[in-house]
Amino acid sequence: MRDATRIITAVLLTLGLVAAGWFASQGMARLRTQDRYVTVKGSAERMVAADLVVWPLPHSVIGNDLAEVQRRLDANTATIQRFFADAGFAADEVVVSPPRLEDRWAYAYGENRAPERYRYSTTVTLRTEKVPQALRALRRAGDLVSRGVLIGGEGGEGAAGGGPQFDYTGLNSIKPALIAEATANARRSAEQFAKDSGARLAGIRTANQGVVSIEDRDAGSPQIKKVRVVTTVEYFLRD
Repeated sequence: MRDATRIITAVLLTLGLVAAGWFASQGMARLRTQDRYVTVKGSAERMVAADLVVWPLPHSVIGNDLAEVQRRLDANTATIQRFFADAGFAADEVVVSPPRLEDRWAYAYGENRAPERYRYSTTVTLRTEKVPQALRALRRAGDLVSRGVLIGGEGGEGAAGGGPQFDYTGLNSIKPALIAEATANARRSAEQFAKDSGARLAGIRTANQGVVSIEDRDAGSPQIKKVRVVTTVEYFLRD
């Protein structure tokens, strides 16, 4: 009886060791499989037209007579407003910033004192969704000079008359499709890698949408934007 017990105990112990070894081997196999993965990037692009224009026109005048300086600045501001009105823009699309008066003699003495004491400045800004119309107005911006308005101001110290800023505000409407396309491109890259390495794709390990960028298509056409999405995805590999 005692010998039979020992035999049964030995058999059970052997079976336990075999089972433990099998489970351990399966766990190691899963570990090795899950430890193998590939990281790929996928991108998608769209060319879109800008749908918003912000065009600031800073200007200033200088002189020694404060009343005359103010009169000239008001006249120039009215000229710019008429320029935009003649181009077909509504009054609520044109904003005039509060004027800024600078006394250039306040902290200057002797030879460092400028010939003209006062500088009076303001900015007239067009903000509109009428992009083609704004482009036509931009091509006629030289008319302001012929009307006596020096964009950027007199004296060489005023704000530079920078060009308009074209923006695209419809990103949310195209973003889901771009992300889907970029993710599909990433998966195709991963599938090709797996095929070349003799493996197959398993599940996704991690996924990152990455950066969404909006840039000018080129320097000559800032009204056309390139929207680009890049996704980064890690896939598990299996034999």
